[in-house]
Amino acid sequence: MTRLDSYFEKLKGKRVLVLGVGVSNRPLVRLLLHYGIAVTCCDKTPQEKLDAEVLDLERAGARLHLGPDYLDGVFGDVVFRTPGLHPDTPQIQAMRAAGAVITSEMEAFFEVCPCRITAVTGSDGKTTTSTLISEFFKKQGFRVWLGGNIGTPLLDKADEMTPEDKVVLELSSFQLMYFPYSPHVAVITNLAPNHLDIHKDMAEYVAAKENIYTHQSSDDVLIVNQDNEITHGFASNARGAVLEFSRRSEPERGIFLKDGVIWRKGETVTRLMDRSEILLPGIHNVENYMAAILAVGSDVSDENIIAVARSFGGVEHRIELVRVKDGVRYYNDSIASSPSRTTAGLRSFTQKVILIAGGYDKHIPFAPLGPEIVEHVKTLILCGATAPKIYDAVLASRQYAPGMPKILWEDDFYEAIRLASREAKAGDVVILSPAGPAFDKFKNFMVRGKEFKKTVMEL
Repeated sequence: MTRLDSYFEKLKGKRVLVLGVGVSNRPLVRLLLHYGIAVTCCDKTPQEKLDAEVLDLERAGARLHLGPDYLDGVFGDVVFRTPGLHPDTPQIQAMRAAGAVITSEMEAFFEVCPCRITAVTGSDGKTTTSTLISEFFKKQGFRVWLGGNIGTPLLDKADEMTPEDKVVLELSSFQLMYFPYSPHVAVITNLAPNHLDIHKDMAEYVAAKENIYTHQSSDDVLIVNQDNEITHGFASNARGAVLEFSRRSEPERGIFLKDGVIWRKGETVTRLMDRSEILLPGIHNVENYMAAILAVGSDVSDENIIAVARSFGGVEHRIELVRVKDGVRYYNDSIASSPSRTTAGLRSFTQKVILIAGGYDKHIPFAPLGPEIVEHVKTLILCGATAPKIYDAVLASRQYAPGMPKILWEDDFYEAIRLASREAKAGDVVILSPAGPAFDKFKNFMVRGKEFKKTVMEL
């Protein structure tokens, strides 16, 4: 009997609820049905708006409890919470008080995974860093399973894994809230205010992120950004080894950037590679590389690390070059759902850019973004729910002068792109880097990015 078999055998005879039938929970529901476990799927989406895959789950035997009151009138012995649902939601608190075990698909995966897990969290850079770790391992010849918040559930793949494989996970603060496990190697890229529309406050957000290492043993490794005050502060609380990366100073143990060269520091200091060998633009990607290099440790040779650096072109929607038209370069940075992420994107270029910004309001401060826009943007096109807040942040910047940058308003997303193209001249850079989520206009940042690329290609 495999670990997966044992896990689901223990659920037989219990009432099981799955809260939310999004991408991450669908393989879980199929597994529950496969093992003959009665399962009720609760989701706020009404029956008439369900997609075909969910309807297939119903035909396979899952009971559906739908609509705006989907959390009312239901109880389970075991409740699988979707990441986006706050664990302190009153209905969940009531279930917990009545004796229900509140868990998640990701918790189940940690219980059944047979191989070492490397996991990445942070406010920015999670996806690129996770992908880089995966690319390093693959280049070395390992079989790699990349999943988590990056979009691929792995629970139903656990039986295919062997102890020699490598699992790399991207974990969000929502997945980590009350999380009872930590990976063997935990990476925290950075922390800044984010998702305060969901989290009660910054303290709750930071506490969730800390769960990625608080359950580690003395044999495990924590990797943090020494330049970030919050993450650097975690080092003293770690149970295992701590490695740090920095572009400003030399850590006691870890990796640092100095004079355009990436150095590794342990018992001695050794040169790894020139920053210029990294194909991805921007100092933030140098930080992502340093974190990923520490994460793979001695399992990957320096030669293979350098080979990836010279060839890896990046992840879709992350400062992705879409097209060069009439000498103008168009970049899709739709993943930039926070001011700090947009700041990193702006700093990737040596020239002032034409920026399309604005998105869903998740109630985080925009004041730090104002000076960055003044310094790095020649024309700002405001579009979306947070446009007024970005505008106020720019005007409040001490460096701001009228017309520097030029500020234009266009609430229609597609017209904003066409407006940017009219403003651009040969040699210019146009970048979509919204500083907010896509929910004000699109389902998610991926849809927003694809629509941007489609419109750019139609120019």
